[in-house]
Amino acid sequence: MNNSGVTVGLDIGTTSIKVVIAQTAGNQFNVIGAGSAPSRGLRRGVIVDIDTTAAAIREAIDQAQEKANIKITDVVVGIPANQVEIINVNGLVSIANQNKRITYQDVQNVAQQALSNGLPADRDVIELVAEEFVVDGFDGIKDPHEMIGVRLEMHGVAYVGPSKILDNTRMAIQKAGLNLQEFILSPLALGTTILNDGEQDFGTVLIDLGGGQTSAAVIHDRKLKYTFVDIEGGDSVTKDISTVLGTSYINAERVKRDYGFADPLQTDQDNEFPVEVIGEAVPKQFDEKYLSEIIAARLEQMFTRIFDHLQQVNALNMPGGFVLTGGNAALPKMVDFAQQLLGDNVRLFVPDQIGLRHPSYTRALAYSVFASRENMVQQVIKQTIMNRREVAPNPEPTSTVIEAPQQESYDSYQYVNDSTEAPREGWFGKIRQKISNLFNED
Repeated sequence: MNNSGVTVGLDIGTTSIKVVIAQTAGNQFNVIGAGSAPSRGLRRGVIVDIDTTAAAIREAIDQAQEKANIKITDVVVGIPANQVEIINVNGLVSIANQNKRITYQDVQNVAQQALSNGLPADRDVIELVAEEFVVDGFDGIKDPHEMIGVRLEMHGVAYVGPSKILDNTRMAIQKAGLNLQEFILSPLALGTTILNDGEQDFGTVLIDLGGGQTSAAVIHDRKLKYTFVDIEGGDSVTKDISTVLGTSYINAERVKRDYGFADPLQTDQDNEFPVEVIGEAVPKQFDEKYLSEIIAARLEQMFTRIFDHLQQVNALNMPGGFVLTGGNAALPKMVDFAQQLLGDNVRLFVPDQIGLRHPSYTRALAYSVFASRENMVQQVIKQTIMNRREVAPNPEPTSTVIEAPQQESYDSYQYVNDSTEAPREGWFGKIRQKISNLFNED
């Protein structure tokens, strides 16, 4: 098959690696292949063993390219929001060519200049969103290419993360025999891909319930304004089941998948199932209500921490409410449970493409959609970011660089409303008391 217009989204998760191959023709976006493999070499969303992670990536890629009947060489990869900082940046250059016509090289130069001021030494740029360009004082410009002017400014937002996370991800992709096209910040891609226009404009909280961690992101005015990462996810729930029921991790995962519910109110105590218990010759019977109470105790902790952090930025009553996605969101009755703690305005996003109808594929799909929608200006800026580690520290630009204003921190986001709401009383406090020793790990 022809690789023209093909974008490959790679999601390197803690519990699984997902690949989505999409092809764009005009306005048509079609998924032509997908792959999934158990994840290895990661802990809480971060690579800790490059070689084993590379092997797992290769397994998922091979599966996807066999389904799509194409050879995959290039991928776009998502980066989690761990320790991400949001910084306002500004760049300013003069146009050096004689006819004063602005080129994409000038766009690259002003982006490069914006990123050269005041970024932390141990951090790298994941994304740079150009909010506007200014040509000779005329502001609000989205694409300055071919305009006439002597001075080009850019005002934007840089999302920066730990260099080691990016370096290890880059190395794992290279060892898997792939070419890294670009990094994509996970909540930014999810917000602009799975939320509708109104949700992006008026404000929505996106909660990504992953295997190794749970992320919350505030999307408001079509911008990613705030992120919070909780270091517990579906993997923590499985470990709780394993400990309380006295069974292996593999059995606990199977039990969670086959019999688990997020909301104990939706379960039946008469429905029982066998579990192989370590040290017992005969499987023991447990009921789905008891299993659900174990699950809900951990979920309540995760949602309560998210609630507390969102309350600090006044983001609990946003018009778009809460949108859940990610593999852990697939637990039956997850929305019902979340509504007990977050309020009624909660919905679940599941991809509707054939072969991807599970929330664990949301991130990989979002990466491929996000990359395929980038215009030329965005592509030039992305290339500037990717080239930062490949060029000399102070390359000489074609345009003349002018000193730009100092960057401002973006950490002080506050959504304006009058919410003083407190978390709803936990329905499962007594369960948490029974197994409180589980929550004192580390």
